[in-house]
Amino acid sequence: MPDRLLVPARVIPRAAVDRAGGLRAGRLVVRVRAVPVGGAANAAAVRAIARALGVREADVRIERGSAAREKVFSVPAAAGPALAALMK
Repeated sequence: MPDRLLVPARVIPRAAVDRAGGLRAGRLVVRVRAVPVGGAANAAAVRAIARALGVREADVRIERGSAAREKVFSVPAAAGPALAALMK
């Protein structure tokens, strides 16, 4: 079993709240209040995913797409059940 899971996500900056949950085109939807300047939206997306999965921020990594809205994050495999619930 792999020790990390890849999570395709769509990050939506300038949202009303910071929240991760739901699917859009097969990707986890992550809404953040931060603007996409200076990595602020990326940091907010990492925080939102970590909070939603109940893991540390350091356990959530951006694997691909750091400068795009569509990103691939990785999370610990132990977060699998919480991730499955979040992506419904």
